[in-house]
Amino acid sequence: MSEKHIQNIKEAADYICGIKNTKPKVGVILGSGLGAFIDSVENKTIIGYINIPHFHQTTVEGHEGRLILGEVAGVQVAVMQGRFHSYEGLTMDEVVFPTRVLAMLGIDYLILTNAAGGINLKYTQGDLVNITDHINLMGKNPLVGPNLSQLGPRFPDMTQAYNIELQEIFKAAAKEINYNMPEGVYVGVLGPTYETPAEIKMFRGIGGDMVGMSTVPETIAANHLGLRVGGISCITNMAAGIQHEKLKHEDIKNQALKVMERFSAILVKSIAKLK
Repeated sequence: MSEKHIQNIKEAADYICGIKNTKPKVGVILGSGLGAFIDSVENKTIIGYINIPHFHQTTVEGHEGRLILGEVAGVQVAVMQGRFHSYEGLTMDEVVFPTRVLAMLGIDYLILTNAAGGINLKYTQGDLVNITDHINLMGKNPLVGPNLSQLGPRFPDMTQAYNIELQEIFKAAAKEINYNMPEGVYVGVLGPTYETPAEIKMFRGIGGDMVGMSTVPETIAANHLGLRVGGISCITNMAAGIQHEKLKHEDIKNQALKVMERFSAILVKSIAKLK
């Protein structure tokens, strides 16, 4: 990271505040196929990533590439409809740039969501899993390089990378809609290929419950920034070798759409508890 990176973050945040003068309390980053949550946002102001200084365009289907500013249950929010991935050819600084911009806007909480493959054999397609921890197998870390003390410490603690308060809030919100929300450990891999059956067997052996190609970089960057992070994985498919079916991105998007009502209800009720 460089001083130029800090300047870019400020320029992006200043542009957003120029469009709508707001200080969101909660940031939300939506994963593949989960963008319909924005229907729950009131008093919306929508800004295309293409218009925000130093933002990239999303290239993955199911990631719209829009920032939505508004309110959910009376709480000011900033919702990213689509995210960036390292497998798109981006540096880690570019992947977590939006997270740092959300922090500059003033958020206290960051809720990360994703579509994931189920490793835990107790999961079924459509489960929404409360992320309790992660395993970083991407071979990358967004904090590599010179540390900028304006953002956070050189060696941030990751003992509670996923905030316990938010985990409890997600569970309570799920119970309100009579859903017993499972929990688990997310394995972050680089992609873009899906995993092999042998890799999935290994991930299960080291304690992984679901696998995906996102979330870990944002979690690390957000903890560095001192944000409280919560994560929810939508199990859109069982991972390679479990059901002996080939994996397709289209199927993953379709499965995510099937659970949107439950997903949105849990997010809305959770955000309402952060007033």
